[in-house]
Amino acid sequence: MLNQVLGLDLGTTTIGIAYSDAFGFVHGIETFRFDRNQYIVARKHVLEVLDKMMINEVAIGLPLHLSGEMSEMANNVLRFREDLLKERPNLIINTVDERLTSVSANNSISERGMNHKQRKDSVDRIAACIILDAYVRMKERQ
Repeated sequence: MLNQVLGLDLGTTTIGIAYSDAFGFVHGIETFRFDRNQYIVARKHVLEVLDKMMINEVAIGLPLHLSGEMSEMANNVLRFREDLLKERPNLIINTVDERLTSVSANNSISERGMNHKQRKDSVDRIAACIILDAYVRMKERQ
């Protein structure tokens, strides 16, 4: 049995949210929308989800450049992580290299034949699932 983990894919106006169950299966929860760069709203929502689901471990995607260098969004993710930890010092928050997860999410959506609206509503949630799945599999190997 594994600890439940919340997976996050943070963007400038959305955050994809997924969770893993005690057996390591990953489930998408939602794509939560917020006003551009209003990370405090996203943080509040994530804390509510953590409380509701009684989860204390998070895997958040870190969007590095293909070269491995930090991107501006990667810096936003690290600040978001720090702000979550200020509110909840007992949280375990690990970053996951998310290079190419959006590509994988879009490929997954294309395979399902989703229209533009369905695609827009799903891509961040699916990316959160991919990030979380990579994290859960890494934990299983350790």
